[in-house]
Order: sequence, then structure tokens, then C-alpha cells
Amino acid sequence: MTHVLIIGAGIAGPVLSMALSRVGIESTVFERDEHGAYQRGGWLTFQANGMDALRAIDAAGPVEDLGYPLDTISFVNGRGRALGRMPLAATRTDGQESLMMPRADLYAALGDEAARRGARVEYGKRLVTAQRVDGGVRAEFADGSTATGDVLVGCDGIHSPVRTLIDPDATAPRYIPVLNAGGYIPKFEVDVPAKEFRMQFGTRCFFAWAPTPDGGTVWFANPPMAHEPERGVLSTMSDADWRTWLHELMDGDVGPAHEIIDAAPGPLFGWATYDLPVVRRWHDGASMLVIGDAAHATSPAAGQGASMALEDAVVLAQCLRDTGCARDAGRAGAAFGTFESLRRDRVERIVKQGHRGSSAKAAGPVARHVRDMLLPLMFRRAERDGGKSMQWLQGHHIDFQQRVS
Repeated sequence: MTHVLIIGAGIAGPVLSMALSRVGIESTVFERDEHGAYQRGGWLTFQANGMDALRAIDAAGPVEDLGYPLDTISFVNGRGRALGRMPLAATRTDGQESLMMPRADLYAALGDEAARRGARVEYGKRLVTAQRVDGGVRAEFADGSTATGDVLVGCDGIHSPVRTLIDPDATAPRYIPVLNAGGYIPKFEVDVPAKEFRMQFGTRCFFAWAPTPDGGTVWFANPPMAHEPERGVLSTMSDADWRTWLHELMDGDVGPAHEIIDAAPGPLFGWATYDLPVVRRWHDGASMLVIGDAAHATSPAAGQGASMALEDAVVLAQCLRDTGCARDAGRAGAAFGTFESLRRDRVERIVKQGHRGSSAKAAGPVARHVRDMLLPLMFRRAERDGGKSMQWLQGHHIDFQQRVS
């Protein structure tokens, strides 16, 4: 039986372990951080196609009760003028909506479900290197331990060590010139309809807020920063620094941004944004492969990072099953090729879409004027469309029983 070494226990890793167990393939997950390490990143929009991927392997249950549904995005400019509104996602025949939820809760739910199903996870295992050996691959970790398997899959994020092991000249992550900050404010109400996210193209900063069913508010801001901050710079900014800066950026704009900044529980902090335009080599043709953000990270503007990773995990299990890799690990190369042929066009299209969305948030004065003229036309078209043009994205369905080729 094939044994897979999975590097990374974030989102894709636990789901890949569950999917592999359904096709008769053993796996062990190795996570760099210690068990229970803090997961930063605030809240995320978990798109309907991500839930579809979980349902394909009967793993959606623990996630369905997290967060709350969203169905509409509305946009205003810095003066408060309405630019338009549009469906957040395509209407699916199964009725599945997109859900807003804390990233940490999604991580925990997937990890707990994988553990319940018997997944083996080893924490505190930072990958140092991996190399092909007779009949498989051997991974070496910073604590001096090693592990040997037939296949190694990197689910280790945008700064993936596995990606550079496959290709030392691999594309580096691309910095996107906006930062991220945000969170949840309990018992703080905003004047926005239920299931709607209000997004403001502010004069100097993109700012967004949405009500939660428990009377709270989820919010985020994208402060512009033209050049990539040096390592450690953002972590030196205090809570007061962030609040002062956000107030300055939103000064003069209409809306609740200032009240949100004051009410947000601290400490506030921010982080840089990256994506991966094109990764030339996802695999080495025999024993190592990357999936999820390690292969095709998209900016948060696309709202698809988690869902793409889950689709990858489920489709990879199908490919390993249907190319005979469960019985013969020597078929891994064929499985990797099949996986790439099924996934590359879709995910690279999503990365492009996310980059366009992030670029619009950092528009200069002239670009803002043009944007504010064009966006109402685009949003009216999208609203009339009813989300049909996004069916290729959120309407994507995986039939786990269907053979892939």
C-alpha cells in the first residue's frame, strides 16, 4: 500500500489525509508548529465550492455549523456614494451558500475531524530537506528525525519549502501592495442588511464591514503599502500605531470606519499579502508534489484560497486512486500529471482574478475616478446576471465516485 508524507497541517493537509484514507492510501501529516499554535488571519469567506469538496468525502458536517451565510456584496466610495451591489456567489442547485467564519475555527474543525478518522499528525516537525531514495522519498526535519514514504505532498503554504525542493528556481511569491488588518467586534451593530458585506473603496484605504447574526460586526481594512515591508517591520507596530494609521487613512471618508477602529478588540496587527502568479513545476514527475497555496496562492480578494486547497486535496486523492497508485506507488508520476492537467487552468484563472481585485484597492487618484465611473456599470450587469457568470467558480462540483483520467 502506498504511504504519503503530507507536509503541513493547515487546511489542505488534514483533508488530503481524510481523502486518501477513503481510497486505501495511508498517510502521515507533519506540521512545523506545535499542536494548538495560534492561527493568524482573522475571518475568511469560505466559498460554496469549498464546502462541496468537503461533502465529496463526507467531511462537511463539522464545518457547516461554523460562521454564518453571506449572499451579497455592496460597494460605496469614500464619499459614501453607492457604486452597486452584486451576488457574492453563483446560486447552486444544492442551495449551498458561502459562509463567513474565523480562519482558526476552520483549521480546528478540519484537524479535529481528521484526527477523529484516525489521521496521524506529528507536530513540531519543520521540514529541512527531502530526497528521492530507492522506492520512495525520505524527509528530514529540523529536530534530526526522518520519515520515509512513497510520495511526499507539500501542503505547506505560499512560502513552501517543498516547492523549492522540487524546483530550486521556482517562482517566488509576488507581493501585493496592500496589507491586511481586521477582526470581529462583539455587540457592535452596523447599518447593513443581514447576509451583506459592505465594502468601501475609500480615498486612501479599502475598508469593509458586515453584521453577524449575534449582533456583532466583522471588519477588515487593506492599508496600501507600495513596497514590500522588510521582515519584522509590521510586528514592531503597536496597537496604537495601527489605530492611528487606520484613522489617518480613513479621515474624511463617510461611514462607520472610525467607530469600528475604536471599538475593535486589541491588539490590532497587520500582515502583508502575496500571491503566486504561475508555478512552473508542481511536481518532480515521480515522488514530490505541491498543492494548495504552495502551488497557486491567490490574494484574499478572490476569497478562494481555502476552497482551492480543499478541491486540490480531494482531486489528488481521486487521481492517485484512478491511476492505480494505491496499489503501485510507481504510478505516482502519472497521478501527478493527471492532477495538474485537471487543476492548473482553473486555479491560475482564479489567481488572475484575485490579483485584479487587489490592484483595484490600491488605485491612485486618476484610477479611482475611472474606477468609480466604471464599477456601477459592472455591478449592474453582475446583479442582472444573478451570479450566473460566476457559476464556473462557486458552482464547481466534485463527484468523488467518478473516475478521473
